[in-house]
Amino acid sequence: MPEELAEFLQHRRDKLKKLKELKIDPYPYNFDRTHSTKEILNNFEKLEKEQREIKTAGRIITLRKHGKSLFFHLQDSYDRIQVYVKSDEIGKEKFELFDCFDIGDLVGVKGKVFVTKTGEKSIRAEDFTILSKSLRPLPEKWHGLQDKEIRYRQRYLDLIVNPKVRETFLARAKIIQKMRQFLDDSGFVEVETPILQPIYGGASARPFVTHHNVLDMDLYLRIADELYLKRLVIGGFEKVYEFCKDFRNEGMDKNHNPEFSMLELYQAYADYNEIMELYRAMLIYVAKETFGSTKIEYQGNEIELGGEWKRIPMLDSIKEIGGVDLIGKDEKELKEIAFNLELSITEGTNKWKIIDTLFGNLVQPKLIQPTFITDYPMEISPLAKKHRKKEGLTERFELFIGGLELGNAFSELNDPSDQRQRFEQQAKLRDLGDEEAQVLDEDYIRALEYGMPPTGGLGIGIDRVVMLFTDSSSIRDVILFPQMRPEV
Repeated sequence: MPEELAEFLQHRRDKLKKLKELKIDPYPYNFDRTHSTKEILNNFEKLEKEQREIKTAGRIITLRKHGKSLFFHLQDSYDRIQVYVKSDEIGKEKFELFDCFDIGDLVGVKGKVFVTKTGEKSIRAEDFTILSKSLRPLPEKWHGLQDKEIRYRQRYLDLIVNPKVRETFLARAKIIQKMRQFLDDSGFVEVETPILQPIYGGASARPFVTHHNVLDMDLYLRIADELYLKRLVIGGFEKVYEFCKDFRNEGMDKNHNPEFSMLELYQAYADYNEIMELYRAMLIYVAKETFGSTKIEYQGNEIELGGEWKRIPMLDSIKEIGGVDLIGKDEKELKEIAFNLELSITEGTNKWKIIDTLFGNLVQPKLIQPTFITDYPMEISPLAKKHRKKEGLTERFELFIGGLELGNAFSELNDPSDQRQRFEQQAKLRDLGDEEAQVLDEDYIRALEYGMPPTGGLGIGIDRVVMLFTDSSSIRDVILFPQMRPEV
C-alpha cells in the first residue's frame, strides 16, 4: 500500500475513534428522510415559499470550509444538492463535529431550502447526523477512477463517482421494464425454467459443469432456455417468455461475458416472418417509451429504428456486402479464402463454421442500420425448420444493428424425426472435435412426439440491446459486475 494512502486511511480511522469517544454512533440504524434530492429540486419553489422543514440524506461529494461556515454537496441515487452550514446557526459544538467528517461520508441533514448569492439551490442546515463513516478516500481524492479494470472490479466506486454510469444502469432497468410490458400487453406469459439442467441444449456452446452431491450427478448451468420453453408450448402455453441468466464457458471480449442476460420468447402458430415484425415493433416501442425517439446514436453512427429494416439472406450478404462469393465453394477453397484474409481457422473447423467466421468478419461490422440476416445453412441451425423454398437452408434470422448481433430466431423445428437427425449430425461434429456441437436430448424428442404446433421463437441478448441504447462500446459497461480475472 502506498505510504500516502496509508496515511489517509489512518487519518480517517482517527476521526472514527474520536466520534466514538464523543459517544456518537458513526453507523446508526436509520434516518427519517422526508425528501430525496430529486423531490427537493423538483419542488424547490414551493418548499422555499412555505419554508417547510425537510430531511434528506446522502454522501458528501465536495466539502469546503470557510472559517465559521462551510458548504458541501450531498449526493443520493437521484441527484446532488448543496448544503450550507453556519456555526452561529447550528451551534459551535455541533459545527466543530465537521472536523470528523470527510468526503465520502454518508450524512443526514435537516433544514430549509434557499438560494445562495451565486444562484445555487441549497439547503440551510439546522441539524445533521453522521450515517456512515467512510474509511477510504473516494477516487477523486486519490488518483481518480479512470482505470477500467478498477471501475469494473469496484463497481460501487464507479457508481459513486461517475454519474453517467448510474444513468446507464437506470436506463437498463427501464429498457427491461418496457420489453416486459410490451410482451405482457401482447398476451405473452412470463415463466421460469431450470438453471441447473441434466442435459444442456438450445445453443452451440460449451457449458459450465457442477455436481449435485445428494443425487451424485453432474449438472450443467443452462446455455439457453429454448428446449424447456418449447416444452411449455407443447404443453399448451401458446405465448411464453423468460428473462434469464445464461452461462457459456467461452472467451471474454467486448461483446461476450460468460454470464449474460437473455430474453427468450416463443409464439405458437407463428413463423420467423411474424417474429421479425414482433421484434421490430418491440424495439421501436422500447425506444419511444424509454428515450422518446426512434433515432439513436451508437458509436458515432446515427441509427433510425423507425425506418426500413432490410432483410438479406446470409450467403447473399457475404457476396453483396463482404465482396466474397462463397456459392459452390468446398471446404478447401473456403479455408484458402479465410487464410488469404488472415482469419484464424483452427484445424478441424468445418465448412459451415468457416462460412460463419467469414460472415462475422466481412459483413457484421458493416451492418449499422437495422438488418435481418436470414436463411442460414442447416448445418449451423440444428433447431430451425428447413426453408420451405431454399434447399439446404433454414428459416432463421439474426438481427444486427450498429454492428451488434441482437437476436437469433427460427421457424422452430417441430418434426421429431428431423430433429433427431439434426441432433445425430451434431453428435458426429462432436466426435470430430467440435466442443460446441449440441447434445441429443431424448426427453425433448419425446415431447416433440406429442406434437408441437408451428412456432416462432426468438432469443435476445439483453446486454447488447442495452449497449445499443446507451451507446456503450463494451458489454462490461452494461453489466454491473462483469466477470474478471482474480485480483492480484
